[in-house]
Amino acid sequence: MSLLLTSACQPSCPMMARSFRVCDSSLLTCFLLRQIWARAARRSAEYAGRSYSTKPARLPRMEYQDAVCTLNTLQTNANYLELVKRERGQPQMQLEAMRLFLQRTGLRVEDLDQLNIIHVTGTKGKGSTCAFSEHILRNCGLRTGFYSSPHLVQVRERIRINGQPISKELFTKYFWQVYNRLDETKDAHYGSMPAYFRFLTILAFHVFLQEKVDLALIEVGIGGAYDCTNIIKKPWVCGVSSLGVDHTSILGDTIEKIAWQKGGIFKPGVPAFTVKQPENPMKVLAERAQEIGCHLQVCPDLEQYESDKQHLQLGLAGGHQRSNATLALQLCRSWLQRWGRHEAFLSLPKTELLSSHWPALAPAFQPSPAMVTGLRDTKWHGRSQTIRNGPISYFVDGAHTTRSMLACVRWFREAAAEQERTAEGPVVRVLLFNATGERDSAALLKLLVPCQFDFAVFCPNIPETVSSSNAADQQNFNVTVENILTRCLDNQKSWWRLTEQGAGPGEELLLPGGLPLVEVGMRRWGAKPLVFPCILSALQWITQGRDPQLPCDSKPRAGSAARALREAGAVQVLVTGSLHLVGGVLKHLDPSLS
Repeated sequence: MSLLLTSACQPSCPMMARSFRVCDSSLLTCFLLRQIWARAARRSAEYAGRSYSTKPARLPRMEYQDAVCTLNTLQTNANYLELVKRERGQPQMQLEAMRLFLQRTGLRVEDLDQLNIIHVTGTKGKGSTCAFSEHILRNCGLRTGFYSSPHLVQVRERIRINGQPISKELFTKYFWQVYNRLDETKDAHYGSMPAYFRFLTILAFHVFLQEKVDLALIEVGIGGAYDCTNIIKKPWVCGVSSLGVDHTSILGDTIEKIAWQKGGIFKPGVPAFTVKQPENPMKVLAERAQEIGCHLQVCPDLEQYESDKQHLQLGLAGGHQRSNATLALQLCRSWLQRWGRHEAFLSLPKTELLSSHWPALAPAFQPSPAMVTGLRDTKWHGRSQTIRNGPISYFVDGAHTTRSMLACVRWFREAAAEQERTAEGPVVRVLLFNATGERDSAALLKLLVPCQFDFAVFCPNIPETVSSSNAADQQNFNVTVENILTRCLDNQKSWWRLTEQGAGPGEELLLPGGLPLVEVGMRRWGAKPLVFPCILSALQWITQGRDPQLPCDSKPRAGSAARALREAGAVQVLVTGSLHLVGGVLKHLDPSLS
């Protein structure tokens, strides 16, 4: 493989640099990543050993980063890992454990009924659906709460009030309130503490209740039936976005099994809506709704809400967002009608016919002005997002399933082609990719080949090798160095095979001042697919000092690949494969998120 080190991660000692130059690049990458993990682990270990109390005199410094570092200790809680092993055969135990944790913080499940919840599940699009819905309801003058996952840059993004992440001060205040209550009661419960996602879910409920929101939009984490958000007993309305195959080790290896899990959020007597699904999973959802006693309806296509006088514009790019928008419209209409807002939602005539096996079609209606502007003004970072910094255009999308990657490719090809028509000079296309977990990276990369990239770049989801002040927000201790390194190397090899570039990647190492790249044709200039130890070093190579938002590399690169990037009229960079990768990129491109 080719591994490039920029000033963000190169050794400072010349003697050390000469030593590294002769080392195997895989070993060097391991070394660098181990240094990152070791620093993060030492910092979290300091917090893991602390004992907290409600008495102010005994508390540590209550700053935001202290809270985040303490939160990170819950990622690798040994007691929780043992609990997970026991729960795999009895998934109902997960919900019972969640109820007990909630009770230890002073809340009852019944208290959540005060939040007037909209509960949304799905494989793809549930976050975008919630974002559309939140903006619409906020436009109606309501105080909204919104819980989503994962976060991109800072963990407080997961808990939003009126569309904005809660402040560092509020996060810190409520974090210690909840954490201390759990910590003080753990001895009576065999030392158990909730894991990362469970804790944040409980924290979100506390924040929304204390901040007295009018409603809370709750996005399911994984699945539905046994997801920890499903302790909600009386939501006001439920929604199901597009279904696909993901998290198969937890949810099942067929789309029908996954649909059964997603339908687990349905509640007796609670209205529910779904976007159009393939025949078999739709049948499963209908059966689940019938056995639970839930009235399930299918959302009409978005054009059914439109007329000659009104065309709906969406703030989120991509044709796939239209199904998320129609689901949001139905969820908001249902919620507002129960709230007592009696806007005149003029029903429009039905023009669609559904399969006889499907649930009933929900009526289209004329959206209110608040709905129209809400759909138009919605922003949701990391989903079909374009950022332009000088000659560099970043197309950022966290697609990580087959269906979402297909949607991403359609969006990127259209948007990039439109931009290329007005570019002055040659246009260079670069892929920046990583994938995590059990996902089939080779299958995702195969879908990206038609985009005709000039360069392909791979790196782990590590923002930079030198820790910054808010690095704790993006630390993940549930993966090993060997795992993330192997994934990057496998991605590199897969791309070589898919693009048929001849001989496989070599083992040379390029440090500043080292030998130029050995280049093989791809689209025009082409280069061997590259692996970098962190996101910043990858971005620095791609941009070649042309992005004012990024710190410049200390030395310009030699070779025609770097020269092509420096001389191009425009550089188009598609960042995809992982929302965590997207978050690391946005941290560098948009300082306001940090």
